[in-house]
Amino acid sequence: MSGNELRGFSGEVAEFYSRFRRGYPPAVFDALTEAFGLDASDVVVDLGCGTGQLTLPLAARVRTAIGVDPEPDMLELAAEAAHLQGVGNVSWMQGFDSDLAAIAAQIEDGPIAAVTAATAIHWMDHGALFATARRIVRDGGGVAVVTNGAPLWLQDSDWSRTLRSVLEEWTGRPLVSSCGTDADARSGYRRAMETAGHTTRDIVVEYDAMLEMEALVGSLFSAMSNVDVADPVRRRSFESRVRAALAPRTNVEEHVCVSVLTGTVRR
Repeated sequence: MSGNELRGFSGEVAEFYSRFRRGYPPAVFDALTEAFGLDASDVVVDLGCGTGQLTLPLAARVRTAIGVDPEPDMLELAAEAAHLQGVGNVSWMQGFDSDLAAIAAQIEDGPIAAVTAATAIHWMDHGALFATARRIVRDGGGVAVVTNGAPLWLQDSDWSRTLRSVLEEWTGRPLVSSCGTDADARSGYRRAMETAGHTTRDIVVEYDAMLEMEALVGSLFSAMSNVDVADPVRRRSFESRVRAALAPRTNVEEHVCVSVLTGTVRR
C-alpha cells in the first residue's frame, strides 16, 4: 500500500467492513502486550487499520494508539466506533506504510513501542516496513503481523469450498490468494523480520465460531469491489446465489487460526 495505491475499501464496502469483519480474541492482545512489554506509557501505530478492529482493543493496553489507513471512509468509521466505545486515547491518520518514519518523527514524547499490521500487510512493502520499524521503535519494542484466519472461501470445509465455487463463477477467475494468511506467506514475513534485525516469535490463537448467513455475506461484501456492492441489483443477486448454494444452512461453523508474528528489537 505504498505510494498512492488505494485499496478501494470506501463507500458501502467500508460500511460492510465496519459491521462484519471479525475482531480479535483477547489472547491476541495479551500476546502483543507480553512481546513488547506494553504499558500505559507507550505509543503504538497500527498500519492499515481499517475501521479499528485491532486498533481500538490495543488502545486499552497503552497510552496512545494511532490508526493509519489510506481510505478516508475507513478512518471516519473507525472514529465513529471509537466514540461509541468511549475510547479517547486513539487518533487516526490518512497515510500508508511508507509514511511510518514521518509519523514517528511527529511523536515528540518518546519513541514508538510497537508497529502493528493486520490483514492489510499483503498490500504493503513489508521488507521496508520491518527495516523502518527496527530503526524507530524503543528497545524491547518491535513490529507485529497479525493475520486473522484464512479467507472465508479458502477454509477446509465443505461450505467454504461451495462458497469458493460461487465466487469463482461470479468473478470469472480462480481464487487462490490467501491475503497473506497462509504458512508460506507467514514464513516470508518471519524471514524478512529477521533480515531486518528482529528477534521473531509466532503465536497461534485458535477458536471455533458460528457465523450467521448475514455476517458471512456481509464479510464477503467487505472484500468486494464497490462496483458490485454499490449496485443494489448486483448485490441482491450475489446474496441470493450464496444463500441458495449454502441452503439449507442458516449459519456455518468457522475454525479461525489467528497468527501473531512478532519481531522484537534488542539494542
